[in-house]
Amino acid sequence: MVRENEIRAGEVAVDMPPANDAGLIFIGTIRTPWTSRLECPRRGREDGPVCRIELFEPWSQGLQGIAAYERLEVLYWLDRSRRDLVRQSPKNDGSAHGVFSLRSPVRPNPIGTSLVRLIRVEGPVVEVAGLDCLDGTPLIDLKPDRSLFNPLAPPQKGDFETA
Repeated sequence: MVRENEIRAGEVAVDMPPANDAGLIFIGTIRTPWTSRLECPRRGREDGPVCRIELFEPWSQGLQGIAAYERLEVLYWLDRSRRDLVRQSPKNDGSAHGVFSLRSPVRPNPIGTSLVRLIRVEGPVVEVAGLDCLDGTPLIDLKPDRSLFNPLAPPQKGDFETA
C-alpha cells in the first residue's frame, strides 16, 4: 500500500545533506487526474487516461519533430516524495531493500520516468497516455523512446577507446 510519511519496520531514514544546486530547470507541468499518491497508479499503462504535458516558453519550440514518434520517455521531478529513506520495506513485512534496488518514488533525487504513448501535439501541449505522477508534477525532459531512436551515425573505430 502506498503511504505518506510513515517509517516501516526495517526502514532507515537519514538526515539530508545541504542542497547542492545542479541548476535543474523545470520545462513544464504535467496534468493528470491524480492529486494524491494514494490514488495514483504505481505504473502507467498505455491504455490509461490521457494526460497533458504543458511546456513553458521558450521550450515549446523544442517539440518540433516529436510527433514522428509513437512513444516518448517523460522525466519528471517527484516534488511531493520523501527523500530521506535509504532502506525501504515496500511490502511492509520488515524486510528492507536499498533505495537503488527499487523503483520507489522515495529517493534522494526523486526523478520519475515513464514510457508513454503519444496521442497528439498541439502548440505547447503534448497529450500522452501512460503516466503515473500527480497533477502539477514538474517536467524535467521529454525524449523519444530510445528503442525507437536510431543513432545519427554508427560508431567509428576508436570512438570508445580509453587511455
